[in-house]
Amino acid sequence: MSQYIGRRTFVEGTAATLASSGIAGSTAVQESAAGETDTDDSTDTGGEEMTDDTTLIAHRGFAGVYPENTELAVEAASFGGPGTRTAHRRADMVEVDVVPTADGTLVTFHDNGLAERDDGERGLTNAEGLVFETDTDTVTSATVLGTGETVPTLETVMDAIPPSVAVNLEFKNPGSEDLAFAESLSDQSLSTQRELWRPYTERTLDLVSEYDNDILVSSFYEAALATVREYDDSVPVAFLFWDSIEEGLEVTRRYDCDAMHVPRNMVQGTSFFNDGEYTESDLRDIDLVDIADDEDRDLNVWTVSTWYQARELVRAGVDGLISDYPSVLSFQD
Repeated sequence: MSQYIGRRTFVEGTAATLASSGIAGSTAVQESAAGETDTDDSTDTGGEEMTDDTTLIAHRGFAGVYPENTELAVEAASFGGPGTRTAHRRADMVEVDVVPTADGTLVTFHDNGLAERDDGERGLTNAEGLVFETDTDTVTSATVLGTGETVPTLETVMDAIPPSVAVNLEFKNPGSEDLAFAESLSDQSLSTQRELWRPYTERTLDLVSEYDNDILVSSFYEAALATVREYDDSVPVAFLFWDSIEEGLEVTRRYDCDAMHVPRNMVQGTSFFNDGEYTESDLRDIDLVDIADDEDRDLNVWTVSTWYQARELVRAGVDGLISDYPSVLSFQD
């Protein structure tokens, strides 16, 4: 426990600084009305009761309020506010993206390019080049979105997350621009793609095996899941659905995935179901809530940005919300 105390004090101070600069808004680490941090899950905040059985997954460490995929973000998301009924509750699981540097060091970073964002109009960091073609020192010195936070190694991130918080590793890129994205692959293509993923998968799973956190691996890439199953079939996996719900289900069933991670417009029973975002499929006859229940898989939905979306999805019966904001479950009637 002691290894987290000092860093948490730093997180509180840094979050306040970010809030004052408009980066983190008003969702920094919360305190009780008495002014003391309260870790009792029964804390009454005076607001609407939280939905305690919905898994709250911090997308990139709650990227809507903290610099994404940074040490600050993952630790702030891990400790959150006081109790499970606060509007800014701690995450049940923290999601981070994993890519290697040119040296093979694993870092938590979303894009292929260090300056890549909005088609290059806005740099995610102050450095340039592809992450997997850039040396580790350059990558880990790059500052994220104009803050003082830098790109961390996966080891640094794992050190910052307490064992009680689960970790969702999204396998983003093994160091190649020749990947098959969100596809169900033929045997020949899968064999080729496995070779790209295998060294990366083994390094990542070896590293996180040294920690006590529950781990879930998710990816848009079939070969990523294939190599996880090949190397350690005890690690839970989830396929990330994109534009074809049929291919998503095919890959999910092929690897008997523990969870399905789907965009919010794929969930029946919501006002935004089948609205054409992220999908080329006709979803009218496909109820993923029923399918997930029948096949005993968790249904986690990305990326949830408002309390209204959260309420609709909870009512529809999803298991988890992958959100940029810690407050999305604060209002449930």
